[in-house]
Amino acid sequence: MARYTDAVCRLCRRENQKLFLKGDRCYTEKCAMVSRAYPPGMHGQGRSKTSEYGLQLREKQKAKRYYGVLESQFRAYFEMASRRPGQSGENLLSILETRLDNVIYRLGFGMSRAEARQLVTHGHFIVNGRKVDIPSFLVKPGMVIGVKASSHDLEKIKANVDANASRQPPKWLEYDAGNMLAKVVGTPKKEDIDLPIEEHLIVELYSK
Repeated sequence: MARYTDAVCRLCRRENQKLFLKGDRCYTEKCAMVSRAYPPGMHGQGRSKTSEYGLQLREKQKAKRYYGVLESQFRAYFEMASRRPGQSGENLLSILETRLDNVIYRLGFGMSRAEARQLVTHGHFIVNGRKVDIPSFLVKPGMVIGVKASSHDLEKIKANVDANASRQPPKWLEYDAGNMLAKVVGTPKKEDIDLPIEEHLIVELYSK
């Protein structure tokens, strides 16, 4: 399973905004965007104009990095979105939101999507009563996601749940905090996604 393994703080600096890839650290003064708020590399502090293509590319890269998806998989998601009725850009974001690792993050079981991905890979969650350890698994309306019984007392999950107690899950997820269960009651809409992504630029890029 391919994944990005280099320093993630460089990704935030490259996109010139916080992508919240390291959980708690992103909210402290240790965040690289606080101490080095400029692109990495020897020319990072220089001024440069961004072309139309550059804007489209940066938006695509930003979306990939938010969700922790590599290029080939992101392209496959876009093709899947293009085949669905409706606007391709909004369909793309909806598909990305329904990844199991993102759902686990949205429910507050992980402090970041990367941590949620790791927890899923380690087999701590069930979908419709069966263990699923594939972060890219796409959930659908009617499915029930929960913490595996043997993982209810896992310190990391308990700490994350406590730290995220005030976080409200998106409207398309119905969350039962007492039982650590959530039911998918709808499909993610554009207004349900709180990420600053201009999806139309991604569509323009792939439509060239």
